[in-house]
Amino acid sequence: MDTIQILLLAFVQGITEFLPISSSGHLVLTPLLFGYELQSLAFDVSLHLGTLAAVMLYFRREIARMTLAVLDSLRTRRIANQDARLGWMIIVATLPVLVLGLPLKTVLDALREDGTLLALTIASTSIGFGLLLWWADWRGRRRRDEYSLDWKDALIVGGLQAIAIIPGISRSGVTITAGLLLGLTRRAASRFSFLLAIPTILMAGGLETLDLLQDAAPVDWTALLLGAQFSFLVAYLTIHFFLRFIERISMLPFVLYRFLLGGMILFLVW
Repeated sequence: MDTIQILLLAFVQGITEFLPISSSGHLVLTPLLFGYELQSLAFDVSLHLGTLAAVMLYFRREIARMTLAVLDSLRTRRIANQDARLGWMIIVATLPVLVLGLPLKTVLDALREDGTLLALTIASTSIGFGLLLWWADWRGRRRRDEYSLDWKDALIVGGLQAIAIIPGISRSGVTITAGLLLGLTRRAASRFSFLLAIPTILMAGGLETLDLLQDAAPVDWTALLLGAQFSFLVAYLTIHFFLRFIERISMLPFVLYRFLLGGMILFLVW
């Protein structure tokens, strides 16, 4: 991989992982649009590690408080504060991924074998779930914060997150959509989505690493390190500015982008 390709893919991963526009779809489409070969599994793992490091650094204080609060709740057998409650809701929301992750991964692997079918899937899910995001943003009451979620809410968000393994749906997009439908503010829905990304990316990265260990292909460690560093930087800035401005700009720009992306893919395929 040349440096431009590495930086381009790292930029795409860093900016799309936490925006509601599908990082997996963009990582597949980018090499197709620019005439590159599809990047290696090892490189995808490095990009995900970069974005994981970014979200963990950005929310380091919240993570520390929630971890201590959850451990204390295990010791006392009661949820004493909102940090413990939020920590447990993230755990509950992660459960559907544990159950549905592997079966849905087989669907993803099958899609990747047929370029045309994969492109059509990304186009249809980009448009369809873009409409759902627009409707949720329009109809949502936007009065609750992330600390008000209960276990039923968490399972709904987690269940929708599990299907986001299909390219074009967008993990952040579908979890923010679920949060808005449950009455969360845009900022609260986004914060819960970003915190939920931590165990999800860890599990996805773990599965990809297992696949990587079974792959005998040589690894370009320089490319992996550069990709991880640049995706980390872009992802950190994306989180910061998204949370800062989301209450003012609404979800409409992302919805319109999803429509344009889906339409462009359909035009190119047909």
